[in-house]
Amino acid sequence: MNHVDLKEAITKGETSLGIELGSTRIKAVLIDRQFETIASGSYEWENLLKDGYWTYNQEDIITGLQTAYREMKQQVEQNYGVTLQTVGSIGFSAMMHGYMAFDSKGELLVPFRTWRNATTGAAARELTDLFQFNIPERWSIAHLYQAILNQEEHVPRIDFVTTLAGYIHWLLTGNKVIGIGDASGIFPIDEATHNYHPSMVKQFDERNAAKGFPWKLEDLLPKVCLSGEQAGELTEAGAKLLDPARDLQPGIPLCPPEGDAGTGMVATNSVKKRTGNISVGTSVFAMIVLERELAKVYPEIDMVTTPDGSPVGMVHANNCSSDLNAWVGMFREFSEAMGFNVDSGKLFSVLLNKALEADPDGGGLLSYGYLSGENITGIDKGRPLFVRSPESNFNLANFMRTHLFAAFGALKLGMDILTENEQVAIDSILAHGGLFKTPFVGQKVLAAALNVPISVMSTAGEGGAWGMALLASYLINKDQDESLESFLEEKVFKDVEGQEITPDAKDVSGFEAFIQRYRAGLAIEQAAVDHLVENGRN
Repeated sequence: MNHVDLKEAITKGETSLGIELGSTRIKAVLIDRQFETIASGSYEWENLLKDGYWTYNQEDIITGLQTAYREMKQQVEQNYGVTLQTVGSIGFSAMMHGYMAFDSKGELLVPFRTWRNATTGAAARELTDLFQFNIPERWSIAHLYQAILNQEEHVPRIDFVTTLAGYIHWLLTGNKVIGIGDASGIFPIDEATHNYHPSMVKQFDERNAAKGFPWKLEDLLPKVCLSGEQAGELTEAGAKLLDPARDLQPGIPLCPPEGDAGTGMVATNSVKKRTGNISVGTSVFAMIVLERELAKVYPEIDMVTTPDGSPVGMVHANNCSSDLNAWVGMFREFSEAMGFNVDSGKLFSVLLNKALEADPDGGGLLSYGYLSGENITGIDKGRPLFVRSPESNFNLANFMRTHLFAAFGALKLGMDILTENEQVAIDSILAHGGLFKTPFVGQKVLAAALNVPISVMSTAGEGGAWGMALLASYLINKDQDESLESFLEEKVFKDVEGQEITPDAKDVSGFEAFIQRYRAGLAIEQAAVDHLVENGRN
């Protein structure tokens, strides 16, 4: 589409807007009807450990939302000379899971508790046993039930429980709804009805009947919607909140809000059965669309859904790139102390590429990048740990390779359950995330870790906000009865190219040697956590 046509399309509102609140960045992406990005904006933020909970300030949520939108709007004005007043459709996504509880006046009762918290172990175990369905510690229902077990004073006052994406959507439309993918991180979904599992809802209420709460569970949860359904319109108050300059007009249709796992599946064309995608960032998760139910309940495997309701086996590791990023940050400090101002992209590129020169197994080094607790390996608290023996080959190349290996260590343990225990068939895995901005290295390491070919599309850098914009576009641009799978396959990704890397035998055997150390050393990691906790260093 040429410049003149784009300007006309923007003026007429023939565009779609996706905004995603990720763990380190809030990003807004505006796309045209050919699914190309027209403009984008972003806001960097970080979670806080406050009163024992990982959280984000409520004020930062709004500030970040407005900043990302404003930057995107300014790009439109600078590039096309148009003041953005309307778009064809909007969608919001955010980090899945977590807990946002509100009273009847719409006031947040406790600070937002994110997916990163590992404080709900007792609740998750009890609910898993009750439902005979794995309830991960991150899920909203685990947070709610843990608050009940803790007899927290806010529980009787709860009127509404939702995720971060559901909260933003509610603010802008007044509708208490949620996309089915994000809903599957709130409470188990019944595949037949595409709604919360009724017998499990009943079991939950029966478990808490004697406590005398003035609510039933179904009264608290948002309504579940499928992709392609209209989930509300931008209200006048919502338009003012998103665009305080008051240029944006109300009445724009919104698609269901989704979690970042769902937008990752969309952004990598991974919503059909036997496909999978891996999203790499602060956390790392693999989403494999299943042909059948798993034979057993595994605490390491979440059962969630695609945005159109297909069952998905999800392996979610709380920790991925945070510790690696911290080490790169220290190398940046060193370079600055030496008088060199190094571009961040070049610094990452140089350090990550050093890993290609390393010994296949990382030279006998060992790392656990656990900035927070890790459910897959049973570590309750975050205690990053780097270990080497006198016999280890300690150099920069091995150091970097070890930290890359460690970023995928917990993920590997969870994926082994799907591929080895359950014999899940996977035709293709696509990866996306900031780590792949440095070409080849992360993809090569991930292929070795999982021993499967890993593809990265040319659109991989677009990320979840682009995936959310695609879901918004699907709302207004799909043909009658056109499935999300067909819309993505035949329209969005028809001519998109990707690069596939197959596992190298040396890398695979090297990672296997590393993962054996990783498994064996978990006792060391747990002992380090226990020692620090016992000595009061929380």
